[in-house]
Amino acid sequence: MVELHWPWILILLPLPWLCYQLFRPAPREESALHVPFYRTITQLTDSSSSSTTVRRRWSLFFLILIWIALLLAASQPRWVGEPVPISSNARDLMLAVDLSRSMEIRDLTLNGQHVDRLTVVKSVLDDFLTRRKGDRLGLILFGSQAYLQAPLTFDQDTLRILLEESFIGMAGSYTAIGDAIGLSIKQLRKRPAESRILILLTDGNNSAGQVKPLQAAKLAAKENIKIYTIGVGAEEMIQPGILGSPLGRRKVNPSSDLDEKTLKTIAEKTGGRYFRAKNTEQLEDIYQQLDKLEPVEQEAQLFRPIKVLHYWPLGFALLISLLWAGFILAQSSQRWSMRKS
Repeated sequence: MVELHWPWILILLPLPWLCYQLFRPAPREESALHVPFYRTITQLTDSSSSSTTVRRRWSLFFLILIWIALLLAASQPRWVGEPVPISSNARDLMLAVDLSRSMEIRDLTLNGQHVDRLTVVKSVLDDFLTRRKGDRLGLILFGSQAYLQAPLTFDQDTLRILLEESFIGMAGSYTAIGDAIGLSIKQLRKRPAESRILILLTDGNNSAGQVKPLQAAKLAAKENIKIYTIGVGAEEMIQPGILGSPLGRRKVNPSSDLDEKTLKTIAEKTGGRYFRAKNTEQLEDIYQQLDKLEPVEQEAQLFRPIKVLHYWPLGFALLISLLWAGFILAQSSQRWSMRKS
């Protein structure tokens, strides 16, 4: 059904009429100059008095329609659908994704091509989100600082778009793991104690931020927040030689900065688990294991889909304004042609 979110705005409908009644226009001052041929001019203009009256009435009609349409738009009309039950076995999952510069290392493969780590994470998380129907998810992106990109929500489509639009370095070049955990605690502490879960994915060690990771983990444990940590990145990578030739080619470990010890400690302190993803297949397997987390019974909830409709009266007001402008231009051109003739 269609309803008005702010119906009280419609009490302003008679406002223009009240202004007209309370604030009369200033009286016209009589001219002291006597014009002998004024009577002749008046007689010539009497023939157009009827058209002037019609023009004023049409203008008043257009203004009334525009005023009504603007008030309807301001009252926030919206379509509210039928209640949709949400599974009582839903879980509250906060996702924290690392966007530091090290995520641009191209040591993983996707569909047979070498891509950066973030591209693989986005691909795997997209499938993960698709399987989370009925769960409440949130998204935190962190680099040198941690940012709440999406609070806990049932809207996985919007969450997926926000994740897809993220890019490496948008939160800074370094890695603030402790701040990401702290921000997650702030979002999850208000949820039922049995359903507070954080999935943190990173490829490095804590190199920025105000909160130490282990301190944040202790606070998370006090708040009954279970943290699952994921270390992503290959352990072996061939670095090309000079101008891409075999000369100077060497084998390196692109995950040498990964602090697995701290990630394991964070998971242990909070009752979670540490996972190591050295390739795309292992990362997919990790999220399939996370799918098997025990669901938490929550109160049954009803969700009513809402679609805003304010753009319809706004569009109508714009259309009427264009028609009114066209009407005025037509009348003006008609009067101009009559004067020339």
